[in-house]
Amino acid sequence: MTELTGQHLIDGQWTPGGGSFTSDPTTGEGFTVCSGGAAEIDRAAKAAEAAFRTYGWTSREERARFLETIADEIEARGAQLTEIGSAETGLPAARLEGERGRTTGQLRLFAEHIRKGDYLDRRHDRALPDREPLPRPDLRMIQRPIGPVGVFGASNFPLAFSTAGGDTASALAAGCPVVVKGHPGHPGTGEIVADAIRAAIAACGMPAGTFALIQSNTNAAGEALVRHPLIRAVGFTGSFRGGKALFDLACARPEPIPFFGELGAINPVFVLPEAMAARGEEIAKGWAGSLTMGVGQFCTNPGIVVLPDGAGADAFAKTAAEALSAAKAEVMLNEGVAKGYNAGVEKLAKSNALKEVMRGPEAQARHGSPAVFETTAEAWLGHRELADEVFGPAGILIRAKDEDERLAIAEALEGQLTATLQMDKGDIPAAQALMPVLERKAGRILANGFPTGVEVADAMVHGGPFPATTNFGATSVGTLAIRRFLRPVSFQNIDPALLPEDLRE
Repeated sequence: MTELTGQHLIDGQWTPGGGSFTSDPTTGEGFTVCSGGAAEIDRAAKAAEAAFRTYGWTSREERARFLETIADEIEARGAQLTEIGSAETGLPAARLEGERGRTTGQLRLFAEHIRKGDYLDRRHDRALPDREPLPRPDLRMIQRPIGPVGVFGASNFPLAFSTAGGDTASALAAGCPVVVKGHPGHPGTGEIVADAIRAAIAACGMPAGTFALIQSNTNAAGEALVRHPLIRAVGFTGSFRGGKALFDLACARPEPIPFFGELGAINPVFVLPEAMAARGEEIAKGWAGSLTMGVGQFCTNPGIVVLPDGAGADAFAKTAAEALSAAKAEVMLNEGVAKGYNAGVEKLAKSNALKEVMRGPEAQARHGSPAVFETTAEAWLGHRELADEVFGPAGILIRAKDEDERLAIAEALEGQLTATLQMDKGDIPAAQALMPVLERKAGRILANGFPTGVEVADAMVHGGPFPATTNFGATSVGTLAIRRFLRPVSFQNIDPALLPEDLRE
C-alpha cells in the first residue's frame, strides 16, 4: 500500500515545495498536500527536457513495455485507488473500478498501437539522380515526438482523464515526457497513480524525468505550466472559462504551442418524428438515465433534447419527469462543481424563456438534484444563453414545430463533442437533412443511443469544433490521440546511420 506523502514527484523523487492545502474528501479525514508553483513546474519541465534526450529516442517496443508496466502497477494498487478515489470524489466503487479498467486499457491499447508502427506515417521518395531538368534528392519522412507535454488532471475522471489518463498515455506512447498538474479534488488518487508510474520507470530503466506530478490548488501552477518554454504542448479537460484562459496563454507565448483543451458541450439529442411516435416514452426513460448518470458529471451529458411539438412531446416530458423524480440528490465531485451546478440551475429557473418540467429535492452542500425545463424552438433561438453548459444533471426540452425549426436549432449550435439522432427507418429523410449540419458541429454523431460512454478504440473521436474543444482536428480518446504529440520531420540525403531507427531500411 502506498503511504501518501502529499508531495510532488519531480525527477523520480517525492519532493516537498511551495505552499500547502488540505484535501477535502467526501468521507474521512483530509490530509496536507503541497501546493506547487512556478519553481516546482520549472524543475519538473527541466527534468522532462533532460529525459527527452533519451526517452524520445527509445524504441517502440521499449515504450510499449513501459506502458504495459504502468498498467500492471496501477492494477497492483487497485484496491487502494478505489478506496481513496471514492472517498475523495464521492464516485461509487463500481464506477472507479470500471474507470481503472478503462485507464489500463488505454495504456495497453497504445502499447499495441505503437508496436504496429502505422502511426509513424513513414514515406520514402527515392533519389532520382538522372531526372531532368533537375535530379530529385532522397527524401524520407516520419512522425517524431515533439518534446515535454503538460497535462491537467480532470475533476470528473480521476483516473481515465487525469494522472495516467488518455493525454498522458498518448504522449508517453509518442515518446514525450509528461508533466501533470494534479487536480486538487483528488490529490491522493493522483499520488497513488504517480507512484505506479514511478515504479514502472524504475522497472523499465526509463529516465527519471520521464514523468512528473505537481500537486497544486492554485491557478498560478497551471499558468506556469502552459507558459514554460520547455513545454511543447498541453492537454486539458475542464471548464470553458479555465480552459479558454489557458488556451489564450498558450497562444500568447513568444513561441505559441498547441493547446488541446476539452471545454464542454451540451450534446444535443434530436428525436425525429417516426421514432417519437413509435418509442417516445422509451427514449425519454433512456435520456433520463443518461442525464443523471454519474450525477450528470460527464462531458458528453445530453443537455438538450429537440422534440417534435405535440402530444408526443407532452408524453416525453411527463415520462422523463417521472423517471427523474425518483432520483435523489447525490454528492458531486467537489464543492466547486456542486456550487456551479446549483447556480446554473437557479439561472435556468429564473429565465422567462423556460418552463419548469421537474426539479429534484433541494440539494445540500456538495450535492446536486436533476432539473428539467422546456421551451419552444423560437424562444431557444432567441436566448443564446440557454445553450451554455450546466455541468450536472440538468436538461432542456426544445419543442420544434417542423423540420425548418429543427434545422434552425442545429444550425444555431456551437461546436459539440456529440450529436445524437433518435430515429427509425421512416426518419431517414429528416436525418439526411440534418447530417450536413451536424457533421460540421460535432466530433461524434450517433444514432439510437446516448452519448454518455466513450469507447476507447481506433475509430473514436472525442473532440469537436470550438468551443467544445480548442482544436477541431484532434481527439483525446482513441489511438488517433497520439497525433497531437507528434510532428513530421523530413530527412534529405541523410546517411541511414543518422536516421531514427524506425526510418532505416
